[in-house]
Amino acid sequence: MQALRPAPWERMVESPQTRYAKSGDISIAWQKFGSGPRRIVFAPGFISHAELIWESPQATHFLQRLGRMGEVVIFDKRGTGMSDRVADVPTLEQRMDDIAAVMDAAGFDSASLIGVSEGGAMCQLFAATFPRRVEALVLIGSYGSFREWVLTGPAFEAFLEAIDKHWGEGRSVVNLAPSLQNDASFVAWWAKYERSSASPGAVKALMRMNHEIDVLPVLSSIAVPTLILHRTGDRRVNVEAARYMARTIPGARLIEYPGIDHLAIAGNVDAELDDVEEFLTGARPATEIERVLATVMFTDIVDSTRQAASIGDRQWNERRQAHDRAVRGEIERQRGRVVKAMGDGFLAIFDGPARAVRAGHSASGSARQMGLPIRVGLHTGEIALEHDDVVGIAVAIAARVAALANANEVLVSSTVRDLVAGSGLKFAERGLQELKGIEEPMRLYAAEAGAG
Repeated sequence: MQALRPAPWERMVESPQTRYAKSGDISIAWQKFGSGPRRIVFAPGFISHAELIWESPQATHFLQRLGRMGEVVIFDKRGTGMSDRVADVPTLEQRMDDIAAVMDAAGFDSASLIGVSEGGAMCQLFAATFPRRVEALVLIGSYGSFREWVLTGPAFEAFLEAIDKHWGEGRSVVNLAPSLQNDASFVAWWAKYERSSASPGAVKALMRMNHEIDVLPVLSSIAVPTLILHRTGDRRVNVEAARYMARTIPGARLIEYPGIDHLAIAGNVDAELDDVEEFLTGARPATEIERVLATVMFTDIVDSTRQAASIGDRQWNERRQAHDRAVRGEIERQRGRVVKAMGDGFLAIFDGPARAVRAGHSASGSARQMGLPIRVGLHTGEIALEHDDVVGIAVAIAARVAALANANEVLVSSTVRDLVAGSGLKFAERGLQELKGIEEPMRLYAAEAGAG
């Protein structure tokens, strides 16, 4: 059995354009995306990287949900990510200035602030200092005093020692996102995220500054609508931090959730974001879900990273755009619907499996003529149509089937093969295959070109 490739939906979604804002003499990297009714500024935790964050499907889902609520600005605080490195450890006040700088650059006179972990402390100070610029405040897994509720006593020194030994290996997932510690792709991404966001020395300096954070005296001065979200078993920030803020910030509302994850992008994200959406927009997301039977297709350019590196960004982008036009055209010619682009391929659905097979072959042929071999995976099953996306086990199966396909191959599940009887299509059996995340092995077939 051949090794399982990463599923197409586990690869990078292209990030929005990165810009720079001046905060004093320091350049702050920021991005803006989304089109909902509100203006939102998202303040990250102790490390961030505004472009690399889009390589995580968990983080991408989180950000895309925010983008449906409003125009969203994300940024890298000074000393981290793509923002300027600084000689001295930045103070909380200087980091607060970074919020004002990106708001000015984005054209936001005012906005709702969403702060996670240490970013929440920044947002609390900003809301108390500049209430006219803050429409609402959301605090996720945050705190008012680091020494009181985060890493207390010997745990802090042990954390600094671990940075020296293991920073950049992704080991902090055990405490920050324990529900994902056995997800190899997430751990690998988080390791890269650590290395790209800050060096070990910089992280230690930032954490020593964070250790001094105490905004408890300003909490009673916060006069904007405030929502506090916290997991009761958060392994990094004790839930008592949230309970104290809820008692002290006038009119604040606290919602506690089960779970042990600290990272906002891990755990039961949708339940929390439903509450955020209702708080910010006054309405919960629409719950009508249309369920239909469909044939799900994933396409994927083979060895796209290697090809891009060998020919250069400009030529690669031109070839990829030509590929996108051709493959999309073949999908639509067979009455398929492109759900979304996946960076180097597509997710599409069809109302008939035979049309999906024919679209896969024609798309593969067009791409092969351009020197861009693709793999195609198909499965038929029930899907749920949500907003502009499709979800369900059928989507997961199709992604796994595509990950097993060879170059220039249209690989299908036994369900697809059985449903096209009488179409003239021919198939070669590829045997029982284990699909990651699917309990039972599935018999797969390669659709032969030129038939039907």
